[in-house]
Amino acid sequence: MSESSTTRTGGVTGEDEVVDLCRDLIRIDTSNYGDHSGPGERAAAEYVAEKLAEVGLEPKIFESHKGRASTVARIAGEDPSRPALLIHGHTDVVPANADDWTHDPFAGEIADGCVWGRGAVDMKDMDAMTLAVVRDRLRSGRKPPRDIVLAFLADEEAGGTYGARFLVDKHPELFEGVTEAISEVGGFSFTVNEKLRLYLVETAQKGMHWMKLTVDGTAGHGSMIHKDNAITELSEAVGRLGRHKFPVRVTKTLRHFLDELGDALGTELDPENMDETLAKLGGIAKLIGASLQNTANPTQLGAGYKVNVIPGQATAHVDGRFLPGYEEEFLADLDRILGPRVKREDVHADKALETTFDGALVDAMQTALQAEDPIARAVPYMLSAGTDAKSFDDLGIRGFGFAPLKLPPELDFAGMFHGVDERVPVDGLKFGVRVLDRFIDAS
Repeated sequence: MSESSTTRTGGVTGEDEVVDLCRDLIRIDTSNYGDHSGPGERAAAEYVAEKLAEVGLEPKIFESHKGRASTVARIAGEDPSRPALLIHGHTDVVPANADDWTHDPFAGEIADGCVWGRGAVDMKDMDAMTLAVVRDRLRSGRKPPRDIVLAFLADEEAGGTYGARFLVDKHPELFEGVTEAISEVGGFSFTVNEKLRLYLVETAQKGMHWMKLTVDGTAGHGSMIHKDNAITELSEAVGRLGRHKFPVRVTKTLRHFLDELGDALGTELDPENMDETLAKLGGIAKLIGASLQNTANPTQLGAGYKVNVIPGQATAHVDGRFLPGYEEEFLADLDRILGPRVKREDVHADKALETTFDGALVDAMQTALQAEDPIARAVPYMLSAGTDAKSFDDLGIRGFGFAPLKLPPELDFAGMFHGVDERVPVDGLKFGVRVLDRFIDAS
């Protein structure tokens, strides 16, 4: 293995600057409101490009729409004949209301051993770790074993249309030779006991159907008896959907995860009876629980314009997620639950992904984790949401979630995503730099 940033002496290391990089990125407001009303990602793209150019790379900025910008660069490896590795992250974040937060979500403050702010875990932490590792390696002349493509992307939080999807459709040559990729929401720890810490690597993710539901009724005066009220019809349908419990479906990834977890806990786990097990999983319980079945959560309602007017139409929006291999079943269940009066149309839809937990890249993850945490064991899991890996899958790129973090057992990690008081441990960022550096050498 090449000399790592943790053993080399003299000069600035990746560990030295990762916290400041993360804070700088958080301070760049890249809130994504699902349209073009936010500040966009241009400032973040330029910041990333500057940091990469400082160490000799030639990054390119691609703007898909005014202000919606992504940065891409390629690092030449020792063996250019080998397939290349993609490391991608997004620079946009979901909005945050400062009044709800303990610390300003766009200040990048350090408190209680953590960097606080919107994007601290989703995913400016990984962006910062990637920048820190790459800058350290290039400053010290340590080439990666193979070519690495870096992509810092716009618009992931709204489906990637103006980020990953734009680049895949319009500039696929940027990813020539790439066969594998790593990105967000994986590689984080769950402490089982003093002898074992599991690190969950994302090998699968649910597909999505973000939907608009519409019911047309008969408009009329609010004082009259009215049997064709669109709001009533839609509300009943939304209520049925919101309360529906979809059946448990055991995917290959879930089976592998349950086998690994059962071995760690010393018991055989039944996916049909997971309440007791989920109660033991602390901050990752929400992530695992949502991987057991399809889900459909109502998120918005709209109807009417005056209190004494019965509207002729009512609408709702639903965030639907389906397991790999169960899209047709999911859509059929939706139509049955909603009934014939409800019109269903997609606002945004994308596929589910699932890959196997094997191969040299997985071995490199395990090797890198154990080198920094001797009680580490990498295990696969399914992400209940989606990432830009869906777009890169269209280019035949096999994607994993691997943004390594060793977390305090008491931290509600899943609650950090899109939540209030999002934060990442300073020690976790430095751990991630060390692991990613070793991972690159081993991959």
